[in-house]
Amino acid sequence: MTGPRRSEGGRGSGHGDRRGSRSRPGPPPRGRTPARPPSDPDPARAAAYELLTAVRERDAYANLAMPSILRRHRLSGRDAALATELGYGTCRARGLLDAIIEACADRPLNKIEAPLIDAMRLGAYQLLRTRIPPHAAVDSSVELVRPSAGSRSAGFVNAILRKVGERTQAQWVAALAPDAAKDPVGHLAFAHAHPRWIAQAFADALQGSTEELAALLTADDARPTVHLLARPGEISAEELALTCGGEESPYSPYGVRLDAGGDPGGLDAVTEGLAVVMDEGSQLVALGLADAPLVGEDTGRWLDLCAGPGGKATALGALVAMDGGQLDAVESAEHRAELVRKATAGLPVTVHLADGRDAPLPEGAYDRVLVDVPCTGLGALRRRPEARWRRQPSDVAGLTALQRELLKAALRHVRVGGVVGYATCSPHVAETHAVVSGVLRGRNDVEQLDATAVLAKVPDLGAGPAAQLWPHRHGTDAMFLALLRRV
Repeated sequence: MTGPRRSEGGRGSGHGDRRGSRSRPGPPPRGRTPARPPSDPDPARAAAYELLTAVRERDAYANLAMPSILRRHRLSGRDAALATELGYGTCRARGLLDAIIEACADRPLNKIEAPLIDAMRLGAYQLLRTRIPPHAAVDSSVELVRPSAGSRSAGFVNAILRKVGERTQAQWVAALAPDAAKDPVGHLAFAHAHPRWIAQAFADALQGSTEELAALLTADDARPTVHLLARPGEISAEELALTCGGEESPYSPYGVRLDAGGDPGGLDAVTEGLAVVMDEGSQLVALGLADAPLVGEDTGRWLDLCAGPGGKATALGALVAMDGGQLDAVESAEHRAELVRKATAGLPVTVHLADGRDAPLPEGAYDRVLVDVPCTGLGALRRRPEARWRRQPSDVAGLTALQRELLKAALRHVRVGGVVGYATCSPHVAETHAVVSGVLRGRNDVEQLDATAVLAKVPDLGAGPAAQLWPHRHGTDAMFLALLRRV
Protein backbone atom coordinates (compact mmCIF):
# COMPACT_ATOMS: atom_id res chain seq x y z
CA MET A 1 0.00 0.00 0.00
CA THR A 2 1.11 3.52 -0.63
CA GLY A 3 1.78 5.90 2.19
CA PRO A 4 0.30 6.13 5.65
CA ARG A 5 -3.48 6.14 5.74
CA ARG A 6 -5.86 8.13 7.81
CA SER A 7 -6.28 6.64 11.26
CA GLU A 8 -9.01 4.06 11.55
CA GLY A 9 -10.39 5.90 14.55
CA GLY A 10 -11.04 9.01 12.46
CA ARG A 11 -13.08 9.08 9.30
CA GLY A 12 -15.77 6.43 9.40
CA SER A 13 -15.48 5.66 13.12
CA GLY A 14 -18.90 7.04 13.85
CA HIS A 15 -20.74 4.69 11.50
CA GLY A 16 -20.41 1.37 13.22
CA ASP A 17 -24.22 1.10 13.59
CA ARG A 18 -24.56 1.06 9.78
CA ARG A 19 -22.54 -2.09 9.20
CA GLY A 20 -25.55 -4.36 9.06
CA SER A 21 -27.77 -2.00 7.06
CA ARG A 22 -29.14 -3.25 3.75
CA SER A 23 -29.92 0.28 2.55
CA ARG A 24 -28.02 1.05 -0.62
CA PRO A 25 -28.04 4.25 -2.65
CA GLY A 26 -29.21 4.04 -6.24
CA PRO A 27 -29.24 6.55 -9.07
CA PRO A 28 -31.16 9.63 -7.95
CA PRO A 29 -34.54 10.22 -9.63
CA ARG A 30 -34.26 12.22 -12.82
CA GLY A 31 -34.36 15.91 -12.21
CA ARG A 32 -33.46 15.82 -8.53
CA THR A 33 -29.69 16.25 -8.89
CA PRO A 34 -28.89 19.96 -8.50
CA ALA A 35 -27.42 21.48 -11.61
CA ARG A 36 -23.71 22.24 -11.38
CA PRO A 37 -21.53 24.24 -13.69
CA PRO A 38 -19.21 22.00 -15.73
CA SER A 39 -15.57 21.87 -14.73
CA ASP A 40 -12.57 20.32 -16.40
CA PRO A 41 -11.38 17.09 -14.78
CA ASP A 42 -8.08 17.26 -12.96
CA PRO A 43 -5.37 16.31 -15.53
CA ALA A 44 -3.67 13.69 -13.33
CA ARG A 45 -6.96 12.00 -12.53
CA ALA A 46 -8.07 12.26 -16.15
CA ALA A 47 -4.88 10.43 -17.17
CA ALA A 48 -5.47 7.73 -14.55
CA TYR A 49 -9.08 7.36 -15.72
CA GLU A 50 -7.91 7.02 -19.33
CA LEU A 51 -5.58 4.24 -18.23
CA LEU A 52 -8.44 2.36 -16.57
CA THR A 53 -10.46 2.69 -19.76
CA ALA A 54 -7.58 1.37 -21.87
CA VAL A 55 -7.07 -1.61 -19.58
CA ARG A 56 -10.79 -2.44 -19.62
CA GLU A 57 -11.61 -1.81 -23.27
CA ARG A 58 -8.40 -2.86 -25.05
CA ASP A 59 -6.84 -5.25 -22.55
CA ALA A 60 -3.92 -2.82 -22.46
CA TYR A 61 -0.95 -3.46 -20.21
CA ALA A 62 -0.91 -0.62 -17.72
CA ASN A 63 2.88 -0.27 -17.60
CA LEU A 64 3.04 -0.03 -21.39
CA ALA A 65 0.04 2.25 -21.85
CA MET A 66 0.82 4.78 -19.11
CA PRO A 67 3.91 6.47 -20.61
CA SER A 68 2.05 7.51 -23.78
CA ILE A 69 -0.93 8.68 -21.72
CA LEU A 70 1.35 10.87 -19.61
CA ARG A 71 2.87 12.38 -22.74
CA ARG A 72 -0.54 13.01 -24.28
CA HIS A 73 -1.70 14.85 -21.15
CA ARG A 74 1.69 16.62 -20.94
CA LEU A 75 2.20 15.52 -17.38
CA SER A 76 5.56 15.44 -15.64
CA GLY A 77 6.99 15.60 -12.16
CA ARG A 78 4.48 15.41 -9.33
CA ASP A 79 1.47 15.34 -11.64
CA ALA A 80 2.87 12.37 -13.57
CA ALA A 81 3.70 10.60 -10.31
CA LEU A 82 0.16 11.16 -9.02
CA ALA A 83 -1.42 9.90 -12.24
CA THR A 84 0.79 6.82 -12.19
CA GLU A 85 0.07 6.11 -8.54
CA LEU A 86 -3.69 6.46 -8.98
CA GLY A 87 -3.82 4.48 -12.22
CA TYR A 88 -1.57 1.63 -11.16
CA GLY A 89 -2.93 1.53 -7.62
CA THR A 90 -6.53 1.32 -8.79
CA CYS A 91 -5.67 -1.48 -11.24
CA ARG A 92 -3.84 -3.32 -8.50
CA ALA A 93 -6.66 -3.07 -5.95
CA ARG A 94 -9.52 -3.70 -8.38
CA GLY A 95 -10.96 -6.82 -6.75
CA LEU A 96 -11.04 -5.25 -3.30
CA LEU A 97 -12.52 -2.00 -4.62
CA ASP A 98 -15.18 -3.84 -6.62
CA ALA A 99 -16.34 -5.79 -3.57
CA ILE A 100 -16.68 -2.58 -1.57
CA ILE A 101 -18.43 -0.68 -4.37
CA GLU A 102 -20.87 -3.53 -4.89
CA ALA A 103 -21.63 -3.60 -1.16
CA CYS A 104 -22.61 0.08 -1.43
CA ALA A 105 -24.75 -0.26 -4.54
CA ASP A 106 -28.28 -1.56 -5.07
CA ARG A 107 -27.29 -3.81 -7.95
CA PRO A 108 -24.37 -6.03 -9.03
CA LEU A 109 -21.52 -4.41 -10.90
CA ASN A 110 -22.49 -6.06 -14.19
CA LYS A 111 -25.65 -3.95 -14.12
CA ILE A 112 -23.72 -0.66 -13.84
CA GLU A 113 -22.18 1.14 -16.82
CA ALA A 114 -18.47 0.34 -17.08
CA PRO A 115 -17.27 3.99 -17.27
CA LEU A 116 -19.06 4.70 -14.00
CA ILE A 117 -17.39 1.69 -12.39
CA ASP A 118 -13.99 2.96 -13.50
CA ALA A 119 -14.67 6.36 -11.94
CA MET A 120 -15.89 4.76 -8.71
CA ARG A 121 -12.85 2.51 -8.55
CA LEU A 122 -10.60 5.53 -8.93
CA GLY A 123 -12.48 7.44 -6.26
CA ALA A 124 -12.63 4.49 -3.87
CA TYR A 125 -8.89 3.97 -4.21
CA GLN A 126 -8.25 7.57 -3.23
CA LEU A 127 -10.64 7.33 -0.29
CA LEU A 128 -9.29 4.07 1.10
CA ARG A 129 -5.64 3.91 0.12
CA THR A 130 -4.30 7.46 -0.05
CA ARG A 131 -4.20 10.58 2.09
CA ILE A 132 -6.13 12.60 -0.49
CA PRO A 133 -8.94 14.53 1.28
CA PRO A 134 -12.31 12.77 0.91
CA HIS A 135 -14.03 15.74 -0.73
CA ALA A 136 -11.31 15.92 -3.39
CA ALA A 137 -11.48 12.18 -4.04
CA VAL A 138 -15.25 12.24 -4.46
CA ASP A 139 -15.63 15.50 -6.37
CA SER A 140 -12.83 14.78 -8.84
CA SER A 141 -14.29 11.34 -9.62
CA VAL A 142 -17.76 12.80 -10.16
CA GLU A 143 -16.36 15.34 -12.61
CA LEU A 144 -14.78 12.57 -14.67
CA VAL A 145 -18.21 11.20 -15.63
CA ARG A 146 -20.39 14.32 -15.65
CA PRO A 147 -19.45 15.57 -19.18
CA SER A 148 -20.26 12.29 -20.94
CA ALA A 149 -22.77 10.58 -18.61
CA GLY A 150 -24.74 13.53 -17.34
CA SER A 151 -25.78 14.83 -13.95
CA ARG A 152 -27.93 11.83 -12.99
CA SER A 153 -25.04 9.38 -13.36
CA ALA A 154 -22.70 11.86 -11.69
CA GLY A 155 -25.06 11.93 -8.73
CA PHE A 156 -25.04 8.14 -8.59
CA VAL A 157 -21.22 8.08 -8.48
CA ASN A 158 -21.27 10.74 -5.80
CA ALA A 159 -23.72 8.75 -3.63
CA ILE A 160 -21.76 5.49 -3.90
CA LEU A 161 -18.42 7.11 -3.10
CA ARG A 162 -19.83 8.91 -0.08
CA LYS A 163 -21.04 5.53 1.17
CA VAL A 164 -17.58 4.03 0.51
CA GLY A 165 -16.00 6.85 2.48
CA GLU A 166 -18.03 6.12 5.61
CA ARG A 167 -15.56 3.39 6.57
CA THR A 168 -11.82 2.89 6.39
CA GLN A 169 -10.35 0.06 4.39
CA ALA A 170 -9.75 -1.93 7.58
CA GLN A 171 -13.42 -1.58 8.53
CA TRP A 172 -14.53 -2.71 5.08
CA VAL A 173 -12.19 -5.70 5.27
CA ALA A 174 -13.61 -6.63 8.67
CA ALA A 175 -17.11 -6.48 7.21
CA LEU A 176 -16.56 -8.25 3.87
CA ALA A 177 -13.48 -10.52 4.01
CA PRO A 178 -13.61 -14.25 4.79
CA ASP A 179 -13.18 -15.10 8.45
CA ALA A 180 -9.48 -14.94 9.35
CA ALA A 181 -9.67 -17.93 11.70
CA LYS A 182 -11.53 -20.21 9.29
CA ASP A 183 -9.88 -19.10 6.05
CA PRO A 184 -6.63 -17.21 6.76
CA VAL A 185 -5.45 -17.33 3.14
CA GLY A 186 -8.79 -16.04 1.86
CA HIS A 187 -8.83 -13.28 4.45
CA LEU A 188 -5.31 -12.14 3.55
CA ALA A 189 -6.07 -12.35 -0.17
CA PHE A 190 -9.09 -10.06 0.23
CA ALA A 191 -7.32 -7.62 2.54
CA HIS A 192 -4.35 -7.27 0.18
CA ALA A 193 -6.33 -7.25 -3.09
CA HIS A 194 -5.24 -10.60 -4.55
CA PRO A 195 -7.33 -13.36 -6.07
CA ARG A 196 -7.48 -16.19 -3.59
CA TRP A 197 -5.90 -18.74 -5.93
CA ILE A 198 -2.81 -16.55 -6.30
CA ALA A 199 -2.50 -16.10 -2.54
CA GLN A 200 -2.75 -19.87 -2.16
CA ALA A 201 -0.02 -20.39 -4.78
CA PHE A 202 2.22 -18.01 -2.83
CA ALA A 203 1.46 -19.83 0.42
CA ASP A 204 2.36 -23.17 -1.18
CA ALA A 205 5.66 -21.79 -2.48
CA LEU A 206 6.60 -20.21 0.85
CA GLN A 207 5.82 -23.31 2.91
CA GLY A 208 5.75 -20.96 5.87
CA SER A 209 3.46 -19.14 8.25
CA THR A 210 0.55 -16.88 7.51
CA GLU A 211 2.70 -14.05 8.90
CA GLU A 212 5.17 -14.43 6.04
CA LEU A 213 2.34 -14.72 3.53
CA ALA A 214 0.95 -11.46 4.91
CA ALA A 215 4.37 -9.82 4.53
CA LEU A 216 4.61 -11.03 0.92
CA LEU A 217 1.11 -9.86 0.00
CA THR A 218 1.79 -6.49 1.62
CA ALA A 219 4.98 -6.06 -0.41
CA ASP A 220 3.27 -7.34 -3.54
CA ASP A 221 0.48 -4.81 -3.07
CA ALA A 222 2.81 -1.81 -2.76
CA ARG A 223 4.17 0.55 -5.38
CA PRO A 224 7.58 -0.78 -6.40
CA THR A 225 10.68 1.32 -6.75
CA VAL A 226 12.29 1.73 -10.14
CA HIS A 227 15.26 -0.58 -10.75
CA LEU A 228 17.91 0.26 -13.32
CA LEU A 229 20.69 -1.80 -14.84
CA ALA A 230 23.91 0.12 -15.44
CA ARG A 231 25.00 -1.36 -18.76
CA PRO A 232 28.19 -3.32 -18.10
CA GLY A 233 31.13 -1.73 -19.88
CA GLU A 234 29.32 1.59 -20.28
CA ILE A 235 28.77 3.00 -16.77
CA SER A 236 29.20 1.80 -13.21
CA ALA A 237 26.35 1.50 -10.75
CA GLU A 238 28.00 4.17 -8.60
CA GLU A 239 28.14 6.61 -11.52
CA LEU A 240 24.57 5.83 -12.52
CA ALA A 241 23.30 6.35 -8.98
CA LEU A 242 24.97 9.76 -8.84
CA THR A 243 23.59 10.67 -12.25
CA CYS A 244 19.96 9.83 -11.51
CA GLY A 245 19.81 10.44 -7.77
CA GLY A 246 19.27 6.79 -6.86
CA GLU A 247 21.01 4.28 -4.63
CA GLU A 248 23.19 1.34 -5.59
CA SER A 249 21.31 -1.93 -5.34
CA PRO A 250 22.09 -4.24 -2.43
CA TYR A 251 22.74 -7.36 -4.51
CA SER A 252 23.40 -6.66 -8.20
CA PRO A 253 26.76 -4.97 -8.84
CA TYR A 254 25.15 -3.27 -11.84
CA GLY A 255 21.89 -2.26 -10.16
CA VAL A 256 20.47 1.06 -9.03
CA ARG A 257 17.20 1.62 -7.19
CA LEU A 258 15.33 4.84 -7.79
CA ASP A 259 12.22 5.89 -5.90
CA ALA A 260 10.46 7.86 -8.61
CA GLY A 261 7.10 7.97 -10.31
CA GLY A 262 6.20 8.78 -13.88
CA ASP A 263 8.02 7.30 -16.86
CA PRO A 264 11.48 5.93 -16.02
CA GLY A 265 12.06 5.46 -19.73
CA GLY A 266 12.44 9.23 -19.94
CA LEU A 267 15.53 9.33 -17.72
CA ASP A 268 18.58 10.71 -19.53
CA ALA A 269 20.69 7.65 -18.72
CA VAL A 270 18.03 5.40 -20.26
CA THR A 271 17.48 7.46 -23.40
CA GLU A 272 21.25 7.69 -23.92
CA GLY A 273 21.63 3.89 -23.69
CA LEU A 274 23.68 3.91 -20.50
CA ALA A 275 21.00 2.23 -18.40
CA VAL A 276 18.08 -0.13 -18.81
CA VAL A 277 14.90 -0.26 -16.73
CA MET A 278 15.21 -3.76 -15.27
CA ASP A 279 14.16 -5.31 -11.99
CA GLU A 280 17.09 -6.35 -9.82
CA GLY A 281 15.71 -9.88 -9.71
CA SER A 282 16.02 -10.14 -13.48
CA GLN A 283 19.56 -8.78 -13.24
CA LEU A 284 20.43 -11.49 -10.74
CA VAL A 285 19.07 -14.20 -13.03
CA ALA A 286 21.38 -13.03 -15.83
CA LEU A 287 24.34 -12.70 -13.45
CA GLY A 288 23.65 -16.12 -11.96
CA LEU A 289 23.92 -17.72 -15.38
CA ALA A 290 27.01 -15.67 -16.26
CA ASP A 291 28.77 -16.68 -13.02
CA ALA A 292 27.77 -20.35 -12.96
CA PRO A 293 30.80 -22.70 -13.02
CA LEU A 294 31.43 -24.48 -16.31
CA VAL A 295 33.46 -27.56 -17.04
CA GLY A 296 35.94 -26.54 -19.70
CA GLU A 297 36.66 -23.13 -21.20
CA ASP A 298 34.01 -20.50 -21.72
CA THR A 299 34.36 -19.78 -25.43
CA GLY A 300 31.98 -16.84 -25.25
CA ARG A 301 29.16 -18.43 -27.21
CA TRP A 302 25.95 -17.76 -25.29
CA LEU A 303 22.26 -18.16 -26.11
CA ASP A 304 19.07 -16.48 -24.87
CA LEU A 305 16.30 -18.81 -26.02
CA CYS A 306 13.29 -16.60 -25.04
CA ALA A 307 14.74 -13.15 -25.47
CA GLY A 308 11.79 -10.75 -25.79
CA PRO A 309 11.47 -7.94 -24.90
CA GLY A 310 15.25 -7.81 -24.49
CA GLY A 311 16.21 -6.83 -20.94
CA LYS A 312 18.15 -9.96 -20.04
CA ALA A 313 19.54 -10.18 -23.59
CA THR A 314 20.96 -6.68 -23.07
CA ALA A 315 22.56 -7.70 -19.78
CA LEU A 316 23.99 -10.95 -21.19
CA GLY A 317 25.11 -9.26 -24.40
CA ALA A 318 26.99 -6.59 -22.47
CA LEU A 319 28.60 -9.17 -20.19
CA VAL A 320 29.72 -11.49 -22.98
CA ALA A 321 30.98 -8.51 -25.01
CA MET A 322 33.48 -7.68 -22.25
CA ASP A 323 35.29 -10.93 -23.10
CA GLY A 324 34.84 -10.72 -26.85
CA GLY A 325 31.97 -13.19 -27.00
CA GLN A 326 28.70 -13.38 -28.90
CA LEU A 327 25.06 -13.84 -27.88
CA ASP A 328 22.38 -15.43 -30.04
CA ALA A 329 18.90 -14.25 -29.02
CA VAL A 330 15.77 -16.13 -30.10
CA GLU A 331 12.27 -14.63 -30.11
CA SER A 332 9.17 -16.05 -31.78
CA ALA A 333 7.10 -12.84 -32.13
CA GLU A 334 8.23 -10.27 -34.69
CA HIS A 335 7.30 -7.21 -32.64
CA ARG A 336 9.14 -8.58 -29.60
CA ALA A 337 12.13 -9.55 -31.76
CA GLU A 338 12.27 -5.93 -32.91
CA LEU A 339 12.29 -4.80 -29.28
CA VAL A 340 15.27 -7.10 -28.69
CA ARG A 341 17.09 -5.61 -31.69
CA LYS A 342 16.55 -2.09 -30.40
CA ALA A 343 17.50 -2.97 -26.83
CA THR A 344 20.74 -4.69 -27.85
CA ALA A 345 21.84 -2.23 -30.55
CA GLY A 346 25.62 -1.88 -30.49
CA LEU A 347 26.16 -5.18 -28.69
CA PRO A 348 27.40 -8.47 -30.21
CA VAL A 349 23.88 -9.89 -30.30
CA THR A 350 22.28 -11.67 -33.25
CA VAL A 351 18.47 -11.85 -33.06
CA HIS A 352 16.74 -14.88 -34.59
CA LEU A 353 13.01 -14.88 -35.31
CA ALA A 354 12.10 -18.44 -34.37
CA ASP A 355 10.28 -20.63 -31.87
CA GLY A 356 12.70 -21.51 -29.10
CA ARG A 357 11.48 -25.11 -29.14
CA ASP A 358 12.89 -25.73 -32.61
CA ALA A 359 15.20 -22.80 -33.31
CA PRO A 360 17.53 -23.45 -36.30
CA LEU A 361 20.67 -23.15 -34.21
CA PRO A 362 23.42 -25.71 -33.57
CA GLU A 363 22.83 -28.19 -30.79
CA GLY A 364 25.48 -28.88 -28.18
CA ALA A 365 27.32 -25.69 -29.11
CA TYR A 366 26.68 -23.07 -26.40
CA ASP A 367 28.54 -22.49 -23.17
CA ARG A 368 25.61 -20.79 -21.45
CA VAL A 369 21.91 -20.84 -22.33
CA LEU A 370 19.21 -18.79 -20.67
CA VAL A 371 15.63 -19.98 -21.00
CA ASP A 372 13.46 -17.34 -19.33
CA VAL A 373 10.19 -19.06 -20.12
CA PRO A 374 6.75 -17.54 -20.70
CA CYS A 375 4.87 -17.88 -17.42
CA THR A 376 1.91 -16.58 -15.44
CA GLY A 377 3.99 -13.60 -14.30
CA LEU A 378 2.80 -13.97 -10.71
CA GLY A 379 6.20 -12.82 -9.51
CA ALA A 380 5.87 -9.38 -11.13
CA LEU A 381 2.37 -8.40 -10.08
CA ARG A 382 3.74 -5.22 -8.46
CA ARG A 383 4.92 -3.98 -11.85
CA ARG A 384 1.98 -5.32 -13.89
CA PRO A 385 -0.88 -4.03 -11.80
CA GLU A 386 -3.77 -5.38 -13.85
CA ALA A 387 -2.27 -8.86 -14.34
CA ARG A 388 -3.55 -10.44 -11.12
CA TRP A 389 -7.16 -9.98 -12.27
CA ARG A 390 -6.53 -11.33 -15.78
CA ARG A 391 -4.76 -14.55 -14.97
CA GLN A 392 -6.80 -17.67 -14.20
CA PRO A 393 -5.80 -20.98 -12.56
CA SER A 394 -6.53 -22.68 -15.88
CA ASP A 395 -3.62 -20.77 -17.47
CA VAL A 396 -1.05 -22.78 -15.55
CA ALA A 397 -1.38 -26.17 -17.26
CA GLY A 398 -0.78 -24.86 -20.78
CA LEU A 399 2.17 -22.78 -19.67
CA THR A 400 3.90 -25.61 -17.82
CA ALA A 401 3.70 -27.83 -20.91
CA LEU A 402 5.41 -25.08 -22.93
CA GLN A 403 7.98 -24.52 -20.18
CA ARG A 404 9.00 -28.17 -20.19
CA GLU A 405 9.44 -28.16 -23.97
CA LEU A 406 11.57 -25.01 -23.87
CA LEU A 407 13.79 -26.36 -21.09
CA LYS A 408 14.36 -29.56 -23.04
CA ALA A 409 15.30 -27.48 -26.09
CA ALA A 410 17.75 -25.43 -24.01
CA LEU A 411 19.43 -28.61 -22.80
CA ARG A 412 19.85 -29.73 -26.42
CA HIS A 413 21.64 -26.49 -27.34
CA VAL A 414 24.09 -26.39 -24.43
CA ARG A 415 27.42 -28.19 -24.77
CA VAL A 416 28.68 -30.84 -22.37
CA GLY A 417 30.05 -28.95 -19.39
CA GLY A 418 27.92 -25.91 -20.21
CA VAL A 419 25.09 -24.49 -18.09
CA VAL A 420 21.43 -23.79 -18.70
CA GLY A 421 19.67 -21.19 -16.57
CA TYR A 422 15.95 -21.95 -16.25
CA ALA A 423 14.14 -18.81 -15.08
CA THR A 424 10.56 -17.79 -14.47
CA CYS A 425 8.96 -14.63 -13.15
CA SER A 426 6.63 -16.78 -11.09
CA PRO A 427 7.01 -18.58 -7.77
CA HIS A 428 4.17 -20.99 -8.57
CA VAL A 429 5.48 -24.46 -7.69
CA ALA A 430 4.03 -25.95 -10.87
CA GLU A 431 6.07 -23.51 -12.99
CA THR A 432 9.30 -23.79 -11.02
CA HIS A 433 10.38 -26.89 -9.12
CA ALA A 434 7.84 -29.16 -10.80
CA VAL A 435 9.02 -28.24 -14.31
CA VAL A 436 12.68 -28.74 -13.44
CA SER A 437 12.18 -32.04 -11.61
CA GLY A 438 9.90 -33.29 -14.36
CA VAL A 439 12.47 -32.62 -17.10
CA LEU A 440 15.36 -34.05 -15.09
CA ARG A 441 13.50 -37.21 -14.07
CA GLY A 442 15.24 -40.25 -15.57
CA ARG A 443 18.10 -38.25 -17.10
CA ASN A 444 21.69 -38.92 -16.11
CA ASP A 445 23.28 -36.37 -18.45
CA VAL A 446 22.32 -33.29 -16.40
CA GLU A 447 23.25 -32.20 -12.90
CA GLN A 448 21.61 -29.38 -10.97
CA LEU A 449 23.98 -26.80 -9.53
CA ASP A 450 23.40 -24.88 -6.32
CA ALA A 451 22.10 -21.54 -7.55
CA THR A 452 22.02 -20.19 -4.00
CA ALA A 453 25.81 -20.67 -3.82
CA VAL A 454 26.31 -18.89 -7.15
CA LEU A 455 24.24 -15.99 -5.79
CA ALA A 456 25.99 -16.22 -2.44
CA LYS A 457 25.70 -12.49 -1.65
CA VAL A 458 21.90 -12.71 -1.70
CA PRO A 459 20.38 -14.01 1.57
CA ASP A 460 17.23 -16.08 2.13
CA LEU A 461 17.03 -17.69 -1.30
CA GLY A 462 15.58 -20.91 0.09
CA ALA A 463 17.03 -24.32 0.81
CA GLY A 464 18.40 -24.75 -2.71
CA PRO A 465 19.55 -25.97 -5.11
CA ALA A 466 17.24 -23.55 -6.97
CA ALA A 467 17.08 -19.89 -5.92
CA GLN A 468 13.81 -18.06 -5.24
CA LEU A 469 13.71 -14.28 -4.87
CA TRP A 470 10.81 -12.52 -3.13
CA PRO A 471 9.45 -8.96 -2.93
CA HIS A 472 9.19 -9.05 0.87
CA ARG A 473 12.66 -10.55 1.40
CA HIS A 474 14.69 -8.90 -1.34
CA GLY A 475 12.66 -6.01 -2.72
CA THR A 476 12.69 -7.68 -6.16
CA ASP A 477 10.23 -9.49 -8.33
CA ALA A 478 9.70 -13.13 -7.32
CA MET A 479 12.17 -14.54 -9.85
CA PHE A 480 13.11 -18.23 -9.82
CA LEU A 481 16.43 -19.59 -11.10
CA ALA A 482 17.61 -23.17 -11.54
CA LEU A 483 21.09 -23.87 -12.96
CA LEU A 484 21.56 -27.14 -14.87
CA ARG A 485 24.91 -28.39 -16.21
CA ARG A 486 25.32 -30.98 -18.95
CA VAL A 487 27.62 -33.84 -17.97
